[in-house]
Amino acid sequence: MKTTDIVILAAGKGTRMKSQLPKVLHKLAGKPMLGHVLDAATTVGDSKKIIVTGHGAEAVRALYSDPSISMVEQAEQLGTGHAVHMALPELREDSKVVILYGDVPLITPDTISQMLDAVDNKSIGLLTIQLPNPQGYGRIIRDANGQIEAIVEQKDANPEQLKVDEVNTGVMSLTSQQLAEWLPLVDNNNAQGEYYLTDLISIARKAGYSINGIHPGSVSEVEGINNRQQLAALERVYQAQLADALMVAGTSLADPARFDQRGTLRAGTDNFIDVNCIFEGDVTIGSGVSIGPNCHIINSTIGDGVEIKANTVIDQSTIGDRAILGPFARIRPGTELGTDTKVGNFVETKKAIVGNGSKINHLSYVGDAELGEKVNVGAGTITCNYDGVNKYKTQIGDNSFIGSNSTLVAPLNIGDCGFVAAGSTVTVEVPADTLAVGRTKQRNIQGWKRPTKK
Repeated sequence: MKTTDIVILAAGKGTRMKSQLPKVLHKLAGKPMLGHVLDAATTVGDSKKIIVTGHGAEAVRALYSDPSISMVEQAEQLGTGHAVHMALPELREDSKVVILYGDVPLITPDTISQMLDAVDNKSIGLLTIQLPNPQGYGRIIRDANGQIEAIVEQKDANPEQLKVDEVNTGVMSLTSQQLAEWLPLVDNNNAQGEYYLTDLISIARKAGYSINGIHPGSVSEVEGINNRQQLAALERVYQAQLADALMVAGTSLADPARFDQRGTLRAGTDNFIDVNCIFEGDVTIGSGVSIGPNCHIINSTIGDGVEIKANTVIDQSTIGDRAILGPFARIRPGTELGTDTKVGNFVETKKAIVGNGSKINHLSYVGDAELGEKVNVGAGTITCNYDGVNKYKTQIGDNSFIGSNSTLVAPLNIGDCGFVAAGSTVTVEVPADTLAVGRTKQRNIQGWKRPTKK
């Protein structure tokens, strides 16, 4: 047996979510719950992933259109046994099969590996856990020797069985051949009138197989999501895990409870992250970085020794070593800041390449621009990069000085050591070592009276 098929049940409507969106597409840490399960499944080599869809099947197919993922539809929701039955035609001959759930997002690769190891010629695997409050879960029934005999659902359990605190998580592993033989034996003679996958346990026992009980590393691995409250609670559990891993790796957090990672975050050591910061997509942070409160960093790379002050947004950009940003800076996609640069308060950049040691201190917009080294851009400066139809580029040479309240109309080139007088509108090239004054002559009008309200 060399192949693994992973069946992910994702057909439920999620009525209690009160949403038009399929339950499995609601996001945990910025990613659909189903995406988390697929990520864990992808760690299994030579595995085929089969998603059983139902409610919102088109939305699920649209989001996960990878040809390596097979989709089957459960048109009628007649229970978990019926859902897996829909996947039978997609299973490979004599493969190991793990059954997962699209609304149980934090299952780990290690647990999946243990489930696969639990399957052999004499046994199948079942993931169980002991809970202080097992209300709502199917109970694990063991014999006098401690062997798992059956699973009894909450609504079908007698008072003695309801006292059992070991419960079924729903995750099961066995072979495709066993599923093909045993699923037709499952009936719907129960309180719900559904075909329970859990009935396979008693069928397997009658066939002479033992049940290997596997236990997850934590309760959060097997927590299912049925409503928005549960989703929010599991979000905080998961964020606490991510925060803990970040601190173990050498980053300090002002408050781990006010930290959000929605993607992949790689960080060096001796960093400090203040409260309410969000890291989204693929973010890399160097070492010795300080990030102030309320910052949002998206798909960006931050160099060593960078200081990011409060309320700064960095999106799809690269920040060089020892740069200083903010507060209230907005670094838009395509920005590349060199080493020892400064982008101050209320500055916005987009597709801007800023050379080493250059500064845009405050209240400016620099877009579609390339600045050399040690350029100083005064307050209120803007690059006029858009004529209503096309975008144009502004180039500023090394050691140039742009006076406050300047308007640079692209396409424009300012040579090395160029100087633009404050309040200028510059529309033509400024040669190197040249002062550009682009403003009208001042007039003082004597006796002028201010307008009054009519």
